[in-house]
Amino acid sequence: MTAHVTALVVSYHTGPRLVECLYALKGDPDVSAIVIADNGNPPGTEAWLDAFVASTPRAQLIRLANPGFGAGVNAAARYAQEGYLLVINPDCVVRRGSLRPMAEALTGAPAPAIAGGKIFDIKGREERGARRETLTLMRALGLSRWTLDQEPQPAAPIAVGAVSGAFFLIRKTDFDQLGGFDEHYFMHFEDVDICRRALEAGGSVIYVPGAGALHYGSTSDVPSAFVKAHKAQSLSRYLRKFARSPVERFLVELAAPFIGLAMRLH
Repeated sequence: MTAHVTALVVSYHTGPRLVECLYALKGDPDVSAIVIADNGNPPGTEAWLDAFVASTPRAQLIRLANPGFGAGVNAAARYAQEGYLLVINPDCVVRRGSLRPMAEALTGAPAPAIAGGKIFDIKGREERGARRETLTLMRALGLSRWTLDQEPQPAAPIAVGAVSGAFFLIRKTDFDQLGGFDEHYFMHFEDVDICRRALEAGGSVIYVPGAGALHYGSTSDVPSAFVKAHKAQSLSRYLRKFARSPVERFLVELAAPFIGLAMRLH
């Protein structure tokens, strides 16, 4: 690739998988730069990050007071050059050769455009969330299909409703046009939100089966109750934000508490 690609990594108590994530990015010839947003890590991890950046001229580190995932990505993106932004979780390891097909999928696609790839676990199984329909109230209630991981892998890039914020590529101009992530989401559903905004702006969201990243998942030592509470809050925000009619807004207000309770108990 000749285009500049800046990888954006937001870390909060990520654990040792952060090392694998960053070394994979450092060793990928298609990654031009790495911007790490340290949203809060133990002293040992912070010292390792300082040493990694000192030995990696293409990497830089910013330290934040944990404003949330989306806000961390937005802050890191402000340090990126023009070209592409690779948003990747700190517990994801990019598969070498993935960025080129993602960039090719964005070429000629209606802007603003977002391309995501296959996200798989340590056994090679596709995880939920890498390819999804657009999230609606009916899908949030489980009344119609949302995730597409049970569908056969497509032979070529396809248009979808949403890809995962754990691993996607976007042109910086498109990211800036969308205003980045909505920072009102502390964690979860900010990726679904930006995909929906891209589509509503006349753009495109593309799943690229030839691109991939290993996702370890659940590496943070953050209490699960904290994560579930924020996930429920974020889903409620998303449903309220995109409710388009008085009837839909009424149904969202009626259903949101029950959806939130279900997510907390799950």
